[in-house]
Amino acid sequence: MSEGRNYRLDVYKQYGDASFTHYWFGGVKVESAHKRVISYLRVSVTDRCNFRCAYCMPYGIKWLNHSDILSYEELLRLISVFAGEGIANIRLTGGEPLVRRDIVDFVSAITKLRVVKDLSMTTNGSLLPVMAQKLKAAGLDRVNISLDTVNRERFAKVTACGRLEDTLRGVESALAAGLTPVKLNVVLTDALKESDLAYFIELTDTQPISVRFIEYMPIGGKVNSLGPDIEGVKKLLEALGHGKLVPADSAIGSGPARYYRLNESIGTFGFITPISDHFCSACNRLRLTADGKLKPCLLSDNEVDLKTPLRSGASDVELARLFQLAVEAKPEGHSLCRSSGYPEFQRKMSQIGG
Repeated sequence: MSEGRNYRLDVYKQYGDASFTHYWFGGVKVESAHKRVISYLRVSVTDRCNFRCAYCMPYGIKWLNHSDILSYEELLRLISVFAGEGIANIRLTGGEPLVRRDIVDFVSAITKLRVVKDLSMTTNGSLLPVMAQKLKAAGLDRVNISLDTVNRERFAKVTACGRLEDTLRGVESALAAGLTPVKLNVVLTDALKESDLAYFIELTDTQPISVRFIEYMPIGGKVNSLGPDIEGVKKLLEALGHGKLVPADSAIGSGPARYYRLNESIGTFGFITPISDHFCSACNRLRLTADGKLKPCLLSDNEVDLKTPLRSGASDVELARLFQLAVEAKPEGHSLCRSSGYPEFQRKMSQIGG
């Protein structure tokens, strides 16, 4: 945030023992140096997970100390300040966000701030059967659920310790609770087979679910081999579904997926191409890691430290300036746009929040 901008104190917020002020940005949208409006913040609440997917959380990864993870009070303060800087959409991530204690209370506390337009969560879904209704009542709007295959053996191999039945029940629980639209995230690895696509076709034919196919990003551990590419998936869907993919008539959410319907299905298929056809020019998000680093770009090691100033008495105006520093540092395109190989990143996906 540059010097000289006019702020006005809008509302005083308090949560537990922590109190803080909330500033509105004078009606000015916050833009990056490349004229992208930043309105979406992904908030990682933990680096732990009850699954161990190789491309996200490889073995040998070092856990954060609990003292290094931002408290809920600290996260609420940052969310409140950043809402004043134009952030309207919050997505809670991990690791697996549902393994953090009192996560439902945290969702409720965010809702009570009344500064967020859309509050969502990315989860592996395994704990939703016992938490979906509580999350909805607390104010969560919708969920994205990771589901790379619906084959029990392949699922167990991908997740290392997950049970397919738990995640499928999680999908059902999310639908029943009204955490919609439910989106399924499918990373393109060799776990994806034609039988999975046939299942997804049947699912979207009868349920308001968006199945999104995501290109593998080289941030976590390496996978043995990749599955079909995006164009290959599209061709298989059309062949198996005996129809044509037609662009959906409206956008679904604020993310980069391009959505299609197959045979006038109730649900949709989405395609996310961060590598082959990147969407950097339209990227509207920042990422806050569990240990308080604000990342301008997922595919970059650059980050702005918020934890140190936050715990050293920084004012809300100073925190807002750090937010603007991250916005201004957002690159025109990620590093894979400028290199032919896959660079080694300091953080794995589970340490960022996806």
